[in-house]
Amino acid sequence: MQQENNVMGDFLKDLMQKGKREDGRTAMDYRNIAIRTNVMPNAEGSAEVTMGHTKVLAGVKVGLGAPMRDKPNEGNLMTAAELLPLASRYYEPGPPSPDAVELARVIDRGIRAANVIDMEALFVEPEKVWEVFIDIYILNYHGNLFDAGTLAATAALKSARMPKAEKVGEEITVIREGNLGKLKTKNVVTSCTFGKLFGTPILDPDGNEESFMDARVTIANDENVVRAMQKGLGGSFSTKELDELLDVAFEKSKGMRNMISNAAGE
Repeated sequence: MQQENNVMGDFLKDLMQKGKREDGRTAMDYRNIAIRTNVMPNAEGSAEVTMGHTKVLAGVKVGLGAPMRDKPNEGNLMTAAELLPLASRYYEPGPPSPDAVELARVIDRGIRAANVIDMEALFVEPEKVWEVFIDIYILNYHGNLFDAGTLAATAALKSARMPKAEKVGEEITVIREGNLGKLKTKNVVTSCTFGKLFGTPILDPDGNEESFMDARVTIANDENVVRAMQKGLGGSFSTKELDELLDVAFEKSKGMRNMISNAAGE
C-alpha cells in the first residue's frame, strides 16, 4: 500500500509541475456535476448530487418540536452526515466519525449563515415550532464531500414540501399529504472547496488528490457575501491566494445556483 501511495504521489506531483491534473481538468475546474431532486418519496425534500465519481444523497424531514430557549419564535435546524461503508473501504459502521461530524457542521454552518431557511416562518404557536432535519448520506466517495453535500442539502431544502399543522382542541395533527406548499426559503448557498497540492491551489480535489494535499479551505457564499469559511489540514494559503480563491468561489457559485434552481423547478 505504501508503494502504491508513493507511485500515485509521484504521478500527481509530476502532473502538477506540468500544470495538469489526472482527469484532464485545469486547476480551477469542477468535475461534471448533476443534481436530481425528489428522489426519496418519503422525505419532505431530497436531492442526489454526483460530482465526478462522488455521489451524495440528502433528505429533509420536518416535524414538530420545542423552540430553542434563546430563539422562541424560530424553528430548529439539525444537520447530520453519515459516511456509509459502501461508499469507501475506509469508512466503518458505528457512531459518526470525526470526518462525518466535520462534514455536517460545515454544511450546516453555510446554510445557517446564509439564511437559506426562513426560520421565523417555522413558528407554529408558543412552545411549538417546526424542526427541519437534514440527513446527508455519502453513497460513493471520490473527494470533495463538502461541495457535493452543500449542493445536495440546499437543493433538497429548495424542493421540500411543507407539512401542515392542524389543531383540534389541544392536539396538533401533522398533515403530510394533499395540496402542500414549499418550505419557505430565503436564499441559496453553495460552497467551493480548494486544496493545495504540491504547492498549487486546486478546486474540487478528487479522492486521489485529497490523499496528498496539505491544506484545504471551503468557502460558502451566496450571490454577494461570503457566509462561512472552514480551514482544514496543516498547510496554509497566502493572503494573495485566498483573494484569488474568493474570486473563483463567487464565479463558480453562479452556475451552481442556477443548477439548484433548475433542479428545484424554480
